[in-house]
This record gives sequence, C-alpha cells and structure tokens, in this order.
Amino acid sequence: MIAIFKSCFEFSYKAASAALFGILLLIAFALTAFMGSHEYYGFFRYDYLLFYALIIQVCLLCLKMESWAEAKVIALFHIVAMVMEIFLTHPQIASWQYPQPAVFKLWTVPLFAGFMYSAVGSFFARSLRLYQVSFEKLPSFANMIALAVLSYINFMSKFFIADYRALLFVWSAVIFWKTKITFRLNQHQIRLPMLPVLALLAFLIWIAENISTFYQIWLYPTQVDAWHMVGWGKLGSWYLLLLLSLVMVLKILGRRQSNGNWLLN
Repeated sequence: MIAIFKSCFEFSYKAASAALFGILLLIAFALTAFMGSHEYYGFFRYDYLLFYALIIQVCLLCLKMESWAEAKVIALFHIVAMVMEIFLTHPQIASWQYPQPAVFKLWTVPLFAGFMYSAVGSFFARSLRLYQVSFEKLPSFANMIALAVLSYINFMSKFFIADYRALLFVWSAVIFWKTKITFRLNQHQIRLPMLPVLALLAFLIWIAENISTFYQIWLYPTQVDAWHMVGWGKLGSWYLLLLLSLVMVLKILGRRQSNGNWLLN
C-alpha cells in the first residue's frame, strides 16, 4: 500500500512539475480575468500575460528547471505556432479570435499566445527528463516528420482544399501502433502503448482549452455571445498538434537507434 502511495505521489509530483509552465499560465488566466479590456499603466491584460510568461521562462532557466536545449525546442515551437495563429485568426479565416486589445501583438495575435503552445513543448521536454522516458519501435524520423508537416499544413490548407485529417489519424495509428513508451516510477520501469497516452494528453489539453476560453483568453465564433464548452471535435486538432510537438522534441533532444528505440541525449 505504501509503495502504491509513493508511486502515485511521485507520478503526480513529476506531472505537475513537467506541466508547471501550463499550470502557471492557467492560474494567471483566472487571476487576470477582472482586467477585461481595460488599460493599466499603458498596457493591457494580454501584455501583462506576456511579461508573466517571459518571467516564468527566465526563472525556469535560472533555477535550472529547464535546460537551454529544452528552451530552444520550446522557442522553435513558439515560432511555428505563431505563424499558424496569425493565419487562423485572420479576419477572412477567423477560426477564433482574441477579443481583448494588446500593445504587443503581431497583426491579430497577442505575443503571449505563442507561450500557450510553448507550454505544450515544455511539458514534453520536461517529461522526457523527469520520467527518464524512452521509446520502443518508434517509426523512422522521416515518416514522423512527414506526418507532422502534413498535419501542420492541414490546419491551414483545409480552408482551401478538402480536410484530410482522417487520413492523418489513420497514418498515425498505423505507424505508432507498436510504439511503446517506457518511463521510470518509484524505481520501476513502466511500459505503455503510445497512442492511448497521446489521446489522454489531448483530452487534458482540451480541458485546459475550455478553461482558457471561459476566461476569454481567446474565443471561437460561437462563444462570442455566450460561452459554451468547446466541441469534442477539437480533440482531434489537439492530437495532431501533440504529434507535431512530440516529433520536434524527439528529433532535437534525443536519438533514434536503428532498431527503433529512442533515448534522451
């Protein structure tokens, strides 16, 4: 019984530590809700969220809770996400919108928005180290990168050509069907199939998305007049985005052996 309690505590502690960036952002979303669209000392809510996110990033590096290699991955994901955000919030696309003003923004996107995606990259990068994660029977990087690139393109191309995400789901299921994640917990190694883990993570991010839209960090067109739960269909989008993030993290932070095993550098 004690061993089970220790394992649960260790798992929860490491999960919270890995997700620290995202958790701190969600807390800030709730605490700054009262600010609305009002100006405070020349800046707005989104600007203060940007300052806050930058402070978190600096603290993680200074306290050595995040390595420079991990920070580089997160910065790359931030840039990739911002390009997608600028496209999808363009008035002619308007997949969602940022309803409040900001001094620091690129076109329709406040600069802090990229840090929400960076939180996902941070979670992956920190989880690999904290849980001492390795992979078995991982597909070739060429295969994974092709899937990630086409997933990224589909987020934007679906407005001009047919949405082919169903094919991406099938593709990911085929290439990751035999992939196993191994991590250490309470001095024991635990092996799990990769696909259910990704599905669970997509669900958790979907919950975070509901919290974020509730506090009007961003809004979908149907939420402008009155908030309602984000549709279940968004789970698929988060699943594909997780794949994109994971491939970037695995490619940069580790090495895949010829037998399909992956180890952290």
